[in-house]
Amino acid sequence: MSEQAKGNLPTSVAEKPLEQLFGEMRSKLHRYCARMTGSVIDGEDVVQDALVKAIEAAPSAGPIANPEGWLFRIAHNAALDFLRRRARERTLEFTEDTDMVVETRSAIEDREIVAASLRTFMRLPLSQRSSVILADVLGNSLRETAEIVDGNVLAIKGALQRGRERLRGFAAEDDNGPVPELDEPDRQRLKTYVDLFNAHDFDAIKAMLAEDIRFEVVNKVRRDGKSALPYFTNYGARPHWRLLAGFVDGRPAALVYDGEDPDERIKYFVLLEWTGDQVTSIRDFVFARYAMEGADIRVMD
Repeated sequence: MSEQAKGNLPTSVAEKPLEQLFGEMRSKLHRYCARMTGSVIDGEDVVQDALVKAIEAAPSAGPIANPEGWLFRIAHNAALDFLRRRARERTLEFTEDTDMVVETRSAIEDREIVAASLRTFMRLPLSQRSSVILADVLGNSLRETAEIVDGNVLAIKGALQRGRERLRGFAAEDDNGPVPELDEPDRQRLKTYVDLFNAHDFDAIKAMLAEDIRFEVVNKVRRDGKSALPYFTNYGARPHWRLLAGFVDGRPAALVYDGEDPDERIKYFVLLEWTGDQVTSIRDFVFARYAMEGADIRVMD
């Protein structure tokens, strides 16, 4: 949550402050929203939208017996709003058979469901997708799942069984697509940014920034303008952090790894937006590493 949203959060929803509740649940909310939208980036946008809506709704909500379920309900509705806007789904009603029972699954099947890629979840109809994510990925009961999506238990059972069957079929398919491509000017801009960062030539990077650039350290702070926060100063004090040019869910990004880590595993990512040759937005996920789970990470050739 950005600093602007903190400070005067209502506490009527639960005994613990909303800010604490958000902090405890944010990664789980993101797991759900990322799988619903098919992107860890879009999932974070939906989580942020859901938290804003929760802050707005809290003063009139009064005491709530299940604040976690209340937050998931808001996140579910925010995800549906996002999908409506994106026009990927045309109907939100459950149409599953209601006389089906949930079959027993093996531990291997459980792991396959949890490990399914975000693109795979997007191949499920909306009712099946939400049911499988809430029940199998996040561990909610059928009743809890029904309460979150405002459905009924029998419909959830049907959606869950059909969704599991489809995922088992998808598991046998090759899910690896080609590495995305960028036009040469965009490719060179991203590579230049990465090279300058790795050389710690932050003055040269600052010369690339638009005057009204938007900085966001996700889950921490948002600021506008070149002098808004000591962003590059903080990285200058951590020379072991290195960048690679690549893609996250098909979008160009700077992939961050620890140069002192022998396996150089990608730890998180930074999204960059450009207008012409100027960087107009930097969105850093250093404090939102939960977004790496399920992300389609590709290194640029």
